[in-house]
Amino acid sequence: MKVLVLGAGGQVGSAMVGRSPSSVSITGFDRRSLDVTDRDRLARAMHEIGPDVVVNCTAYTKVDDAESDPGLAHAINCEAVGKIVETAHATGARCVHLSTDFVFNGHSSRPYSPGDPTEPVNVYGGTKRAGELQLGPEDLLVRTAWVYDGKNRNFVTTMLGLMRDREELGVVCDQIGTPTFANDLADALWRLIACDAKGTLHYTNAGVASWYDFAVAIFEEATDSGTLKKDVIIRPIKTEEFPTAARRPAFSVLDCFTTYELLGEPARHWRAALRTALEPS
Repeated sequence: MKVLVLGAGGQVGSAMVGRSPSSVSITGFDRRSLDVTDRDRLARAMHEIGPDVVVNCTAYTKVDDAESDPGLAHAINCEAVGKIVETAHATGARCVHLSTDFVFNGHSSRPYSPGDPTEPVNVYGGTKRAGELQLGPEDLLVRTAWVYDGKNRNFVTTMLGLMRDREELGVVCDQIGTPTFANDLADALWRLIACDAKGTLHYTNAGVASWYDFAVAIFEEATDSGTLKKDVIIRPIKTEEFPTAARRPAFSVLDCFTTYELLGEPARHWRAALRTALEPS
């Protein structure tokens, strides 16, 4: 099976390339080597490679910046997705596309299932939802949340940097979701590709947390592993104490049980995944 990964320089894309099965012939392009907004370059690349599956890990993820630059966010998160799907289908490939918990409004009191109505509360979420609508019935849409790895810019690496520089941090405690380790997500995607999954699915690590809970866990795991060697006070704050340009959903836990059943087992708890991510290399 030939697989083309777009956005191979990002967290999930690089994990997909690095953790690809030996039975797969994989090609990865990062944003420097292939501009996904360029339909002609996409078409040439896909005709040259002839993939069976195209995995789209590209995205405009600057949630706050999207509020002031909605055109760029829409071009990458929606228009480019349409071009990717069109060119993939023209060469006989199906698409696997990643989306986000931010397509929901955050008002729920239970985890969001794949079929729940969407209602984004910010520009980023709106452009990601528009991108979802570009997919065909044979494609696979996987929504995830709070993705991190141990090297790219994300909540984990940002927190570690702040913890090294500061004596005290305030972290939002009234936004609830599920941290997801990019390696675990990549492994799940490979298994879903292998079983020809289609439609809309959700995948995160198991469990729930606030950003404050996540930060405390990062501190504890980093201290235990020796990554961090100082004390830091982490205090919970409300969203209103940390204003941002874009609204965030207060509750964005995803119901992943359909995916877990398809894979034959649940994901590991987010805390166990975090421990793995922070193990010294």
